Amino acid sequence: MNIIETGLSGARIIEPKVFGDARGYFFESWNRAAFEAAGIANTWVQDNESKSCFGVLRGLHYQAAPYTQAKIVRAAVGAVLDVIVDIRKGSPTYGRHAAVELSAENKRMLYVPRGFAHGFVVLSDEAVFVYKCDNIYMQSSERGIMFDDPNLAIDWRIPPEKLLLSDKDRKHPSFADITPWEETR
Repeated sequence: MNIIETGLSGARIIEPKVFGDARGYFFESWNRAAFEAAGIANTWVQDNESKSCFGVLRGLHYQAAPYTQAKIVRAAVGAVLDVIVDIRKGSPTYGRHAAVELSAENKRMLYVPRGFAHGFVVLSDEAVFVYKCDNIYMQSSERGIMFDDPNLAIDWRIPPEKLLLSDKDRKHPSFADITPWEETR
């Protein structure tokens, strides 16, 4: 497996070793020993999957303490632009974001540590997005940031008029109005 730094401390792109032939391919999407050797030693408690069509934007989401989550995310079908924003109080990259294309073709995964907001937009006709979480989802701890906050200046690579968002995702506060994340454990 190849680990690529994103420029945001702790967040990493993971390129698995893929074995392919005329029959198809095989790769390990999770191997505890290999990931621990790469510095990713979370205990995963929940797996999620979503299916979305072109232009669906989900995010930017995070959970407040005590239900903050680290994630490993990937596109099992199709392609997405995955975006993370550092919301860690005191971080040298606080308020910065990183974007990476995750696709069924490139098989890349993204490790998103606690203290990051996360979102993605579907670039293909449809996408199946899967993610591991190290904490359970708790609706009362759910938070978000405006996807189009001008201070974040995220290029989602799709014209705004073609984006499909939930009502909830259209109403998130600006980055300046959130409470920065602080480690609580």
